[in-house]
Amino acid sequence: MSDRPIRIVAAAGSVRPGHFTGKALALVAEEVAASDDASIDVVDISGLRLPLPGEEATDDVKALQERFSAATGVVLATPEYHGSYSSVTKLLIDNLGFPSVLSGKPVGLLGVAAGQIGAIKALEHLRSVCSHVGAIVLPGPVSVAGCHKLFDEAGRCIDASTEKRLRGLAANLLDYIRGSICPRVALEEAARSGETQWMKRVTE
Repeated sequence: MSDRPIRIVAAAGSVRPGHFTGKALALVAEEVAASDDASIDVVDISGLRLPLPGEEATDDVKALQERFSAATGVVLATPEYHGSYSSVTKLLIDNLGFPSVLSGKPVGLLGVAAGQIGAIKALEHLRSVCSHVGAIVLPGPVSVAGCHKLFDEAGRCIDASTEKRLRGLAANLLDYIRGSICPRVALEEAARSGETQWMKRVTE
């Protein structure tokens, strides 16, 4: 068994070079990586050939689904475009299969926008879609407003409050997994192995 049993897969729904969504997501990923029991796999969508719905699946689609399928939890980050999440984010979700490999997985949401009201609308719409495909969307999504003022030229966050909220998104997801997913998995593994001690613990 891995010494980091929790596996988080994250993706930003933007392909623009140097996008702020990726800069914000990097802090979430950094917080996950700092944990002793979790690893992070950040998917670079810009390097993948993802077909439109109805087009023939590519090898990248299979690999993408395998990466998300192996995840204990997921972080989806999106910029807000025209009052909703990006088309890149939707293309990602559409290529995660039907039934979706997101089904049954805890998902933390992050939205990034240049405007002062943040990515509230994008997150509302993204929550609806993720719930529809069966994901367990966690409360407390993070909306980042005025993103162009929050990062320096090197991509570092220069606002302590924003950094705290982004790191908190990672902590919230990990806390949920530790409290809800890990005990269930351990119980299922014990049951499959024929161990009977777990039955005593449950009935005590």
